[in-house]
Amino acid sequence: MGKIIALANQKGGVGKTTTTINLAASLAALDKKVLVIDADPQANASSGLGINIREVENSIYECIVNDVNPADAIAETEVPNLFIISSHIDLVGAEIEMLNFSNREKVLKEVLSKIKDDYDYIFIDCSPSLGLITVNALTAADSVIIPVQCEYFALEGISKLLNTIKIIKSKLNPALEIEGFLLTMYDSRLRLANQIYEEVKKHFGEMVFTTVIQRNVKLSEAPSYGQPVLLYDPDSNGANNHMQLAKEIIEKNN
Repeated sequence: MGKIIALANQKGGVGKTTTTINLAASLAALDKKVLVIDADPQANASSGLGINIREVENSIYECIVNDVNPADAIAETEVPNLFIISSHIDLVGAEIEMLNFSNREKVLKEVLSKIKDDYDYIFIDCSPSLGLITVNALTAADSVIIPVQCEYFALEGISKLLNTIKIIKSKLNPALEIEGFLLTMYDSRLRLANQIYEEVKKHFGEMVFTTVIQRNVKLSEAPSYGQPVLLYDPDSNGANNHMQLAKEIIEKNN
């Protein structure tokens, strides 16, 4: 049975999509069957995995709003074992369309229940907001990875997200766990980055991943080629960091 992991943080630019793409690709390279759900209307995870969004017939939007079978929306990527259900700009309007649904917070959970057993891991790339789609993602997920950027305002907003997680646990998804806090865009030369790391570690202890994702040019370049960094530059720090993170997750879930 697969594990569904959401990547969430309502603060934009913390590395959610980068982590989703590259962690999923690393797990696929380690012989796990992985599915990415792009739940962000910007569809960056889709284009970052080489999907031409204009050619997508069925996206996560159709699965949520029009009850399309998710199996008909799955596309292969360049990475063996790695699949994706793409996003679409229409997802922006989905939240309004869903207001009339009787079980509106659990629509995505129902969609994913049809395919959950076909994968080892399913990653949901959430948009940088705490709207209805993100609530759906957290309700469908078994756990959540919270990427934290190593910068001054990093911890601002985490409390809001943790509060949302707490509400979802109490009302919609009692089984939801925090998979871990992941420090991204880490530059060991900067005193501030080290301070943030210590601060997060002090607050959340064992919940912080040992692996940190370092600042890496190749990691930033790869999405414009529609590839995870593992294909774009397998020897880069970005590729090594995500491979290390994938191994840490496998170990944790065994």
